[in-house]
Amino acid sequence: MIVPRVQRHLQTLGTLWCAYAVYRVVTGFIGAFFVRAFMGRRFDGNWPFGRHMGWGGPAMPWMHLMPFIITFTLIAGLFAVFVGYSLLTRRSFGRILGIVAGILVLFKPVLGTALGIYTLWVLAPTVSGLEYDSIAEPD
Repeated sequence: MIVPRVQRHLQTLGTLWCAYAVYRVVTGFIGAFFVRAFMGRRFDGNWPFGRHMGWGGPAMPWMHLMPFIITFTLIAGLFAVFVGYSLLTRRSFGRILGIVAGILVLFKPVLGTALGIYTLWVLAPTVSGLEYDSIAEPD
């Protein structure tokens, strides 16, 4: 007996989305830490690109965007966890949410692109919609 594609890959896909969420949040916070640590310092005239490049002052002029960047990273991570959870628990809206998330994550190089392609390969075909509807939990 051949198990349908969606049923074979749904557990793996949900787990990968949860793992991607952790990866996204951890790398986002590490990046924010390093940007703050290295770029938030005062560059005086002794630095090769001193004040004449507009680098003087207590912090870079764009450092006020850090709370927005951190908030966006958290929201993206929570969204990925929600996608993974909805696929793992076979929610009726999980397939549509997975397709939308798969399209959005295509623009994140390497891991995001691979996850997006895999998500769309599993969930996007019309036959996959019928398979998912047959195994989805009613809300």
